[in-house]
Amino acid sequence: MNKIGLITGASSGIGEATAEMLAAEGYDLILLARREDKLIELSDKLTSKFNIQVKKIVADIRDKENISYLLNALPAQWKSVQILVNNAGLSQGLNSIDTGDVDDWDTMIDTNVKGLLYVSRIVSEWMVSAQTGHIINIGSIAGKEVYLNGNVYCATKHAVDALSQGMRIDLLPYGIKVTAIHPGMVETEFSVVRFKGDVNRAKKVYEGLEPLYAKDIADAIQFVISRPKHVNINDMLIMPTAQATAAIVKRD
Repeated sequence: MNKIGLITGASSGIGEATAEMLAAEGYDLILLARREDKLIELSDKLTSKFNIQVKKIVADIRDKENISYLLNALPAQWKSVQILVNNAGLSQGLNSIDTGDVDDWDTMIDTNVKGLLYVSRIVSEWMVSAQTGHIINIGSIAGKEVYLNGNVYCATKHAVDALSQGMRIDLLPYGIKVTAIHPGMVETEFSVVRFKGDVNRAKKVYEGLEPLYAKDIADAIQFVISRPKHVNINDMLIMPTAQATAAIVKRD
């Protein structure tokens, strides 16, 4: 088999762009996402275009027992994962702490923090056994600074930043690299999810400026994984030119 990459949240956005990049680099892929139709479409495209093998895992990373079962049930040869991209994540709502929706909080914490941990716990053990691997956690500018009404989402992305640092320390003895990539505004389904399907409201987020695109983040991941064995990119903050901070942007 080729080298193997595992991507969570693989069915769209940064996950999809990363899958295409890794396929072009000759990786066989384990694609994990909730939407089976999107996974099938992406898998068919990648296997046809790049002549690679793909394993599709239809699951919600919040479901600890199911994630554990599905990953551990993979054939032994598929457990030699060289690259793990913890991309699955979301934001729900944009409320102040006193009006926040507790269900939204649970969804964000369970996905962005606990789901990342459930996958990393299993895959990192495989990497430790192999004495090699690279974990790439997709964080956010929200993990570097807090903005108005970002509260719980920002807290989850600060957790991703801290977990990346902790993983790097814990996995250092085994030669495993850990990188955190923190994008600013990226035009994906992110804002549609945040605003619970309100497409018009989501579009306004990017009006009057050119945001980052999913491929920009995939390009950054390609750079990170292509460094020599003795080089690790610990942390990368990527912003569109029109964005200075989480809340300060230039609109035409």
